[in-house]
Amino acid sequence: MSTAVTRLFIPRDTTALAMGADRLAREIAAEADKRGETVEIIRNGSRGMFWLEPLIEVETPAGRIAYGPVDSQAIDSLFDQGLLQGETSHPLCQGLTEAIPYLQKQQRLTFARAGITDPVSLDDYQQLDGFNGLKKALQMDGQAIVDEVKASGLRGRGGAAFPTGIKWQTVLDAVSPKQQKYIVCNADEGDSGTFADRMVMEADPYMLIEGMTIAGLAVGADQGYIYLRSEYPVAHQILNEAIDKAEAAGFLGDNILDSGKAFHLEVRLGAKAYICGEETSLLESLEGKRGMVRAKPPLPAIVGLFGQPTIVNNVLSLAAVPYILSKGGQAYADYGMGRSLGTLPFQLAGNIKRGGLIELAFGVTLRELLEEYGGGTFTGRPMRAVQVGGPLCAYLPESQWDTPMDYESFQAVGAALGHGGIVVFDDTVDMSAQARFSMEFCVAESCGKCTPCRIGSTRGVEVIDRIRNDEDREANMELLEDLCETMIYGSLCAMGGMTPFPVQSAVKHFPEDFNQPAQTNGAQS
Repeated sequence: MSTAVTRLFIPRDTTALAMGADRLAREIAAEADKRGETVEIIRNGSRGMFWLEPLIEVETPAGRIAYGPVDSQAIDSLFDQGLLQGETSHPLCQGLTEAIPYLQKQQRLTFARAGITDPVSLDDYQQLDGFNGLKKALQMDGQAIVDEVKASGLRGRGGAAFPTGIKWQTVLDAVSPKQQKYIVCNADEGDSGTFADRMVMEADPYMLIEGMTIAGLAVGADQGYIYLRSEYPVAHQILNEAIDKAEAAGFLGDNILDSGKAFHLEVRLGAKAYICGEETSLLESLEGKRGMVRAKPPLPAIVGLFGQPTIVNNVLSLAAVPYILSKGGQAYADYGMGRSLGTLPFQLAGNIKRGGLIELAFGVTLRELLEEYGGGTFTGRPMRAVQVGGPLCAYLPESQWDTPMDYESFQAVGAALGHGGIVVFDDTVDMSAQARFSMEFCVAESCGKCTPCRIGSTRGVEVIDRIRNDEDREANMELLEDLCETMIYGSLCAMGGMTPFPVQSAVKHFPEDFNQPAQTNGAQS
């Protein structure tokens, strides 16, 4: 019987839970007890290597040794072959976690702690530079904090890529008759193939709390809200626990770290509507109204939540702030290329062999991500199309896969990085069906406020159906293009204005799929 305590790490991330991590943790604890072994199981966040989940890590003097994907049937053999000693002979052993090529080659700034710490442990967070940025910010005035964010070159990671420092400057300079300003985190992550926001909240929630608190100090806001996608119950539980602990320890509340400065934070659940990811619709929903897009101007930075100046930033934008304040804006700006500075967590999904999160500096090519990290398709068939940036962004053919992953390069080829989600399709995909899906998605998710989006998407589905049914194809192709132009230039927000982008790209790059009767395999998702 061993008297030493072995520390095992089993993720509590949603993906790991979906793959049976909770049951696995219970069964491993029971097996250790049966064998007279003493183990401490820490429920960490995910490393983002989802094809290996559930991933078990064993702490050894040489570092953590990883095993995955582990299921119940493998437990006996793992123990027999020295799991608790970090033996590497088992077929599921991946070696030292940090040496796994998928992870080792990354440049993790925002996700430096993901998968390493217990997400709700304040001690773990502080031992790995947590709250260093906040402590520095408490010694600075608001303008100095904003200037540091400007120097970093950080741009909105939610899709629009607007310079974060400029937005913060606008709110700082705004005059509020009620002397009230707000920080709102857009955590309504709804784009296809995206999960980076969820990973931040489930693996490193204090980083988001710290980033929002720094934003509050920068612009003079003492109240923040995390507008959380209601389909994220695990993130909801972890965030609330982390907020409670942060308040109890003095990192939130009326007197942050005895500074005399205040910031309060609450989580509010979203309305299960894609349109609420648009910032003004989100604000309407947060106020208790139906999620309808507001006309702009005025901008939310001037007239935002409850009519007051408001910062609305994505999770990834706010999560980058602690590093920027801790290490300095220039340290962040040293990564990237051109006007796309820092790193972006790219998310590989769809028909891909090794799906997961890869944080790298801007400038890596799409092909590198697909082949070196993703390992090709899950089916083993050739890749045909890749959608980057969510359901409102273009489908890219192979001729565009060598495009550097930065905002300007993608814009130059008629594409967008968006939130960094990458969805892969193999050569069985019917791109006319994917174009139809884009219009159908808008039908379901439009807020209905403007005619081009509400009616245009419905007509778009009908026109594409006629094309797929070989009904007066040439005339309907021309009609489809006219309809797309109307939606682009006439819609009130990006929902209707961007819906045509995947349609137009499918027509442009995969015309053969529109020149023959509809396939029976339909759209891939």
